[in-house]
Amino acid sequence: MQSLTVDAAKTLVQACTASRLDYCNAVLHGITDNLLQRVQSAQNAAARLVTCTGRCEHITPVLRELHWLPVRRRVEFKIATLVFKALNGVAPPYLVDDCNLVSDDIRRLCSAVSFTCAVPRTRLGDRSFAVAGPRVWNCLPAALRAVEDYEQFKKRLKHICSITLRCL
Repeated sequence: MQSLTVDAAKTLVQACTASRLDYCNAVLHGITDNLLQRVQSAQNAAARLVTCTGRCEHITPVLRELHWLPVRRRVEFKIATLVFKALNGVAPPYLVDDCNLVSDDIRRLCSAVSFTCAVPRTRLGDRSFAVAGPRVWNCLPAALRAVEDYEQFKKRLKHICSITLRCL
């Protein structure tokens, strides 16, 4: 017998587990598949807890039912939304400084029309937001990068992430 409703369990798990995944998503970007699988296992366990799904059942339909993205897609989703906010001046200044569109000051570039970000060259620190943010942003379809409304951007991005988006 279950003492919580599915909605109450979902809210509780969102508050405890999902907030921790979102809190450290910048750290999770670019980690090895082995380490990412450990985090994915925690999300899978949370999804099974909410839906009372057994360990033998496939987890992908459960995650879709809950409208949860797998961890790798979730990390890319969060980074892309941060870049969107940075490019639109809504993010904190330290993030805005890390996201610059390719300019067309000298000559007309196709990339300037498609809203691509300049990716800085580094020897180390490829997982930093300054590098990972523009890389994830540049992997998005041009039509999505051109969207101006934040809610519309999130909706379309989540749809794309649920289908496929594997940048790095």
